[in-house]
Amino acid sequence: MSVEHDKTAKIIVADDDSLVCNAVVQILEMFGYQAVGVLGGRELLQKVDDSFDVVLLDIHMPDLNGFEAIEELNRRGSDIPIVLLTGSGSMADAVRAINMGVYDFLCKPIEDLEIFNVKIRRAVEKRNYVLQERRYKHALEDDVRRKTLQLEEQNKLLRAYSDSLENATVQLMSSLQRAMEEKDCYTAGHTMRVTSYAYMLGTAMGLDSQDLIVLKRAAQFHDIGKLVIDLSCIQKNGPLSEEERQLINEHPGVGANIIKPLGFMEREQFIIRHHHERVDGGGYPDGIGGQDLDQLTKILTVADSYDAMTSFRNYRRNKNMGEAIEELNRCAGSQFDNDIVAVFTDQLTKFGPQYLAVSAGSDQFGRNNIVN
Repeated sequence: MSVEHDKTAKIIVADDDSLVCNAVVQILEMFGYQAVGVLGGRELLQKVDDSFDVVLLDIHMPDLNGFEAIEELNRRGSDIPIVLLTGSGSMADAVRAINMGVYDFLCKPIEDLEIFNVKIRRAVEKRNYVLQERRYKHALEDDVRRKTLQLEEQNKLLRAYSDSLENATVQLMSSLQRAMEEKDCYTAGHTMRVTSYAYMLGTAMGLDSQDLIVLKRAAQFHDIGKLVIDLSCIQKNGPLSEEERQLINEHPGVGANIIKPLGFMEREQFIIRHHHERVDGGGYPDGIGGQDLDQLTKILTVADSYDAMTSFRNYRRNKNMGEAIEELNRCAGSQFDNDIVAVFTDQLTKFGPQYLAVSAGSDQFGRNNIVN
């Protein structure tokens, strides 16, 4: 008779008959197992823990029968294999035990020690498999957690690098735009003022923080396309020719194309391309209007147009605030969105041009181009 087995296996035996309990413990020890005997279900529940590999359990016990003990073990989440030890088992008891997760059965009295040992050894092997699976699962979870933390750290570094690159790109473009404005005394400070008007208007209209960021950045670069336009055309002291007008009208599309390769300013790209469109579809470069223009684009259109009307040009007199408001109201519904014009003119009337001038700041030449 073979007695080869896992000698570290620890088995708890629960039987209310002390003679039977002691006999089973001795048999287990004969096969080299560590065995602990208890006289009933309640004592079993008090002593059993995860250090045991098999529970050998009698069904019929007066204080707490085998099924009640199994229910409690299941409630605790125990995964220790249970072998039922019974002298008068019925088919109904067998079906019930299987449904409750019992691993195997042994009949009393124990007459065939070879079968007894085989069933115990299989139960121990089952326990070893469960423990191995648990260790593998825990190791896998630990590995996943470790790699997740590593990925999170890498993502933080990538985000930091991306933010740094994004900020550096924005600063470079801002510098280019400022350099262009410094060469053109007529448009100096235009970007700063338009950005301020747009931000003020967006805030008054209840835009969330993310939309305000997009709007502000689009306003900062809305005229970036003028970088490739001949400065003499921009600075011309008089009305533009048709050819010159066509060249100027290309700057929104050029600006959008400059922004496009950056990858992180998709919404801004749309706004920059369409900030000279009209709600009635009569603008440029694509002639779209109405619902095809988003709210941020419509806001920038109003802010940009107001500053253009109130800024000084050699070939025309700039409008004062009242005249500009009158023009905005006249063009509301055709060139501009009605609601946006209403909010903007309300802000102008309520706070006055001096407030907006402080918000916008003076231009690079120390002048305030807004007139009363």
